[in-house]
Amino acid sequence: IRSRLLRRKPASSRLSMSPSVSGPTKPIQVPPVPGCGYPTGPRLIGMNTTHTTDTSDTTGTSAPDAPGLLAGKVAFISGAGRGIGAAAARLFAREGARVLLAARTEDQLKAVAEQIRAAGGTAEYAVCDLADATSVRAAVDRTVEAYGRLDVAFNNGAIGTRRPGPMDQVPEADFDEQYGVNLKGVWLALAAQVAAIRATAGTGAIVNTSSVGGWKGNPVLPAYSAMKRGVHSLTESAAVAYGPEGIRVNAIAPGTTLTEMMRHWEAESPGIIDQLNERTPLRRAAQPEEVAEAAAWLLSDRASYVTGVVLSVDGGMRAS
Repeated sequence: IRSRLLRRKPASSRLSMSPSVSGPTKPIQVPPVPGCGYPTGPRLIGMNTTHTTDTSDTTGTSAPDAPGLLAGKVAFISGAGRGIGAAAARLFAREGARVLLAARTEDQLKAVAEQIRAAGGTAEYAVCDLADATSVRAAVDRTVEAYGRLDVAFNNGAIGTRRPGPMDQVPEADFDEQYGVNLKGVWLALAAQVAAIRATAGTGAIVNTSSVGGWKGNPVLPAYSAMKRGVHSLTESAAVAYGPEGIRVNAIAPGTTLTEMMRHWEAESPGIIDQLNERTPLRRAAQPEEVAEAAAWLLSDRASYVTGVVLSVDGGMRAS
C-alpha cells in the first residue's frame, strides 16, 4: 500500500492533466453577463442585467473602473428632498442611476437635484403628494417621460407624529395623516411603480422604508408604528404577487437616524436620542447615508435573489 501511495502523482498534477489533451491545460473561462459577472445562460428572474455594459478585461494589464452598483438604471425616489431620501438620491446617482426625485417641497427637491447635477449625475424631480393617487401616478409617469423607463424605486417618503404620546392622546387627524402618507402612500406608489416597470423595463426592484418601530409596540408612537408594521405586510404581499414577473420587493427598517424627523422628535422629547442610543448595541445613531447604502444594495443586481425581506438597519437595536 505504501509503495502505491508513493507512486501516485500529487493532487495538483492530477487535476491539471487531461487524457485527451497533451501538454498543460488552459483554465476554463466562463464569460460573464455584461456588467454583472454572473455566468451566461437563461435570464434569472429578479435579475435586471440589460442596462449595463461589459467592463471585463481579459487582455489588458489593468482592470477598468468598476461600474456603479446601479449603473444604467432609472430610479424613482420619494421623500427625496431631505434626510434618507436625499442621501439616497445622491448615492444612487453616484452609483450610476438616473434619478427622479419626488416630494412635497419643491425648493428641497430643486436643491438636491442641483447637487446631483453639479457632481456629474442626472436628476429630475416632481412635486408629489404621496397621499394622493393622481399625484403619485403623475410622478411615476414623469420618470418614464424623462428617461423612457423605470427600473427601480425607493419608497422612502413618510411623516412623523406631530406629538409623541400614548394612543389615547393621539388626535384622529394625526392618525389619518400618518395613514395617508405612511401606509396608503406606499400602497399607491407600489401600484404605480409595478405598472411602470412592467410596461417598460419588464423586471426591476422596489424598496420601501419601514422602521424598527414596525417590529414591536411603541407606547409613544402608536400610529407611526402601526403604519410601519403595515408596510412590512405590503412588502411581503407585493413580493409574493410580483416575484413571478421578476419584480423584487423588499423593505428596510432603520433604527435611530439623524434626520429632520428625528431632530423634531428630540425637540419634543429632549434626550430621546441618547435614550435610544443606549438601547442600540452600536451606541450611536445612523447617518442617512448609511441607511441609503442598504437600499442601494437591495435595489441592485447584487441582491438578485432577495425579495420579501424587511432588512433591519438599526445598529442592532432589534436584537437587543
